[in-house]
Amino acid sequence: MSGSHLSSTEITSYDKNLLRIEVELIPPALKVGESCKLLILTSPTPCEYHGRVAREGTRNLIGMFKGQEREQRGAERYSLKLPALIEELICDMRAYTMHTPLEVELVNISKSGVRFTAPFYSLTDGDRFRMRLRISDKDKQLIAEVTNHFDKDSEVSEYGCRFITGG
Repeated sequence: MSGSHLSSTEITSYDKNLLRIEVELIPPALKVGESCKLLILTSPTPCEYHGRVAREGTRNLIGMFKGQEREQRGAERYSLKLPALIEELICDMRAYTMHTPLEVELVNISKSGVRFTAPFYSLTDGDRFRMRLRISDKDKQLIAEVTNHFDKDSEVSEYGCRFITGG
């Protein structure tokens, strides 16, 4: 199910010790027995969970466990086209509010980072920031650092960023 997303899901239980969550699919979008991954946009970095769809009564549920930390080349990327705002830059463990928030458009996201486009040369490699995005009527905040960028043309640059913990 790479790259797909389910907008109508509900977390029905969460076990912090086992790092296990249970998600109900509304409506049943996947078949029973189908394996899947779920990227949960938690702050400051997303978490990836793995599981299989099971049936419990009339509900289709996924009992999912947190994935292993496995970064060789990178985590699986999920394509998306979603606006976001960078409102704070982080320097020396302090957040500084930008006078004018930077409007960006996400290209893809994984549990280890995000790629987005922004106006030409808005950021540079090594810049740290707090990004706000809206998913399912809820704001999520993520903290990241620019690792690379390239200029698509004279008006737009594309930025590759890794998520960081703390400022």
